[in-house]
Amino acid sequence: MKKLLTALLSLGLLAALVHPAHALEYGIDAPAGANYGKATSIAVPRTPDGGAAKNEDVSKNAALIPPEFGSPTSNLPGSGLPLTPDLAPGYQAAGTVPAGGVAAQLPPDAGAVFVPGASEVTASTSPNSLPVSAAGYTEITSDLYYAAGHLGTLNIPAIGLTVKVYQGTDSAALAKGAGHFSDTSIWNGTVALAGHNRGVTNHFGQIHTLNVGDQMTLTTKLGARTYAVTSVEKVEETDRSGLAASGENRLVLYTCVRDQRAWRWCVTASEIV
Repeated sequence: MKKLLTALLSLGLLAALVHPAHALEYGIDAPAGANYGKATSIAVPRTPDGGAAKNEDVSKNAALIPPEFGSPTSNLPGSGLPLTPDLAPGYQAAGTVPAGGVAAQLPPDAGAVFVPGASEVTASTSPNSLPVSAAGYTEITSDLYYAAGHLGTLNIPAIGLTVKVYQGTDSAALAKGAGHFSDTSIWNGTVALAGHNRGVTNHFGQIHTLNVGDQMTLTTKLGARTYAVTSVEKVEETDRSGLAASGENRLVLYTCVRDQRAWRWCVTASEIV
């Protein structure tokens, strides 16, 4: 009897220690809304401006370093030095900027610009204050647009190219033809254009095959100007030196290098006089 009681107690204790296995049950509520950071794309938005398209860069490329506290321009809106001079729109580093230089801290629309490496402020007619030192510059106005929306036509007989030129270098412009760098001139001085090198709209796919002396003509409402190629180079994608203002009338073409995303083909041509 004692053994039976002991056995029953043992079985009861064993049964108490054994629990059925169940899957872990839990639930997670969906977030109330997306918690994403601000977009860091460098795509340039396009907004209407008196019937004409206006490019405004709101990316980090256009960011400014605030001027020194108490300096003559410390309270001037939009003043400061570009955070990334080599990428900043309308600003071409060509030398050393004097530390604390008042001229270097003028805002983009102050009516004057500081030319890096120069000792004085130079007047500019550029609406976006492209650094100009005795250089030509032709501002794009609404009357320079053709009815179809383009600014002109580029013709390069050596590669059998005839393409319309549109304002801006975003995907929308390059899908239609060649794109015009908005911080360069459209007639006098430096005119810079970009184009795709592959796909359906690969208008600039053969510009790297051009030779020194090959001619190209840009036709706008201001007239037709013929240029001769002076150089064909492969440059880094961050090299914007070809966009610098110039007292010489020149045409600069950019496109990607196939399968080398860090490089660009840059073709420079000077006006034939």
